[in-house]
Amino acid sequence: MAEPDSLPTCDEATIRELRAAQTRALLGGDLDRAQRHWAADITIRRAMGQSVSGIAEARAVFSPQGDPARRIAYRREAVAVQVSPDWPLAYEEGQWSGHLGGADGEQVLAGRYAAQWVRRDGHWLIRSEVFVALHGSGPGRDFKAVP
Repeated sequence: MAEPDSLPTCDEATIRELRAAQTRALLGGDLDRAQRHWAADITIRRAMGQSVSGIAEARAVFSPQGDPARRIAYRREAVAVQVSPDWPLAYEEGQWSGHLGGADGEQVLAGRYAAQWVRRDGHWLIRSEVFVALHGSGPGRDFKAVP
């Protein structure tokens, strides 16, 4: 077990700021900036159950495709963040929503998420995320969950 004094100091406000910065980057379509917040070994379980592994797959999920009016823009908001006093790890949970055509579009999906953060080389990075869809409306109801 690591000694608490040997760990870099960081607080939940930093992780909240990093999440907000990543959300802004994703909403703005800036995948280069968004990926700075992911660890190289990122794993994501998408809202309907699909698995994503690594930065290349994560980028592909967020790369603009199809009619811009039909794309879903995702907002994330941290509700709670807890930083371990013993290891370079943190836990975040929050709520997310999917908006048709852009950040201010009609909300068609919503749910909760959890994330594990890891501190590497003095930087907090998202190592793993799990998103769960709990509500849908309009075209959001057309999405299919992985059985």
